[in-house]
Amino acid sequence: MNLRNKATSIRLADFSSVPMRAFHMSWFAFFICFFGWFGLAPLMPVVRQELHLTKAQIGNLTIASVAMTVIVRALMGFLCDRIGPRRAYAWLLVLGSLLVMGVGLSHDYKTFLLFRLAIGAIGASFVITQYHTSLMFAPNIVGTANAASAGWGNLGGGVTQMAMPLLFAAFVSLGASQWLGWRMAMVVPGVVMLITGIAYYRLTRDTADGDFRELRARGEMTGASAAKGAFAAACRDPRVWALFVIYGACFGMELTIDNIAALYFTDNFHLGLTAAGLVASSFGMMNLFARALGGAVSDQCHKRRGLRGRVRFLGAALLCEGFALTIFSQMRWLPLAIGTMMLTGLFLKMANGATYAVVPFVNKKALGAVAGIVGAGGNVGSVLASFLFKGSIPWTQALFVLGVIVAFVSVFTLVVRFSEAEEQSAKREIAERFSARMAMAGAMGD
Repeated sequence: MNLRNKATSIRLADFSSVPMRAFHMSWFAFFICFFGWFGLAPLMPVVRQELHLTKAQIGNLTIASVAMTVIVRALMGFLCDRIGPRRAYAWLLVLGSLLVMGVGLSHDYKTFLLFRLAIGAIGASFVITQYHTSLMFAPNIVGTANAASAGWGNLGGGVTQMAMPLLFAAFVSLGASQWLGWRMAMVVPGVVMLITGIAYYRLTRDTADGDFRELRARGEMTGASAAKGAFAAACRDPRVWALFVIYGACFGMELTIDNIAALYFTDNFHLGLTAAGLVASSFGMMNLFARALGGAVSDQCHKRRGLRGRVRFLGAALLCEGFALTIFSQMRWLPLAIGTMMLTGLFLKMANGATYAVVPFVNKKALGAVAGIVGAGGNVGSVLASFLFKGSIPWTQALFVLGVIVAFVSVFTLVVRFSEAEEQSAKREIAERFSARMAMAGAMGD
């Protein structure tokens, strides 16, 4: 599939062109999905009290929240290759909204666990976000586009930590009991997800050249059956699995901290529900710029040193993340704990952006499969990390161990190598996109 109308720049004020409309819709959809996916995390002190949850049960719930995402993310890339990101996102949002609104029906640990497991499927929205922007933007800017759309979407993880306790408090102030308050709070993101799913279907297209169905009808794209071969090809590429592990060490840690931050500051620094939510939100709020910064720096490294430059920057960001996480784990004074948590968040989110600045170049014929497998790695990392917080060791020690592991994983970037042919292919595509843009500008001037 050789798309002719990829954007070579990001124009944030543009809501009319197909690439920029997809950009804005994809990051907003991912942002809203975080409210459904992690809306329960800052409310867990209330839920824990109501359902009488033990530490082991909370650990199981943390694992459940990301376990289903592993499977659905891996499959979502394959689904995007078959039906296109537009339809995939619309269906995920609509069906996911029903689960989010339905979580209030849970009345004990078992039913709550089942809903938490099912809601985890919403996390696959990330794969569609990255897939859609990868189709819309040329190689010179795709790293920034992917990182910005994912980063602003991930911002939902921070805003959720702050907004959901306030939403819960608002319902309680209106006369709702705590039992009803957290359930009503979860209905709100469910309704917004439903509306967003309908809007996504109506306002976006799969590519700037047309929907997948149109491209296949014109013979410009291989049939849906080719997606099976693409998935198999992605599975055979060791670079894909190296990035799988790498993403587990950065985005996996982000999910883990999103899940435990409110309880961590409640239990270790004796903060109230709203205060702990505000502190935890500062970690997620780093996505406002940090992930996009990682993608932008990766694009600049590409200009200077090609695809190898992208990979080297990814390794450096991951190493810094590991060191910062070990320092955060040792902080016992609240201001220093917050500061080092945000430092960890800076390098972590830059590593996230740098990872998906590399993904579009690994196998262009299997973009969906690669994006899905690597995205699933983030959740596998979170699932494995969650076992440390389920056990008997202190959470501070668990964070230190994770920091050491992350620093070690940075060596996996040595596996991610590109041939000279792949380097030249990326250069040619950039040159072709700029030539087409200059020709269009000249024609409009005439």
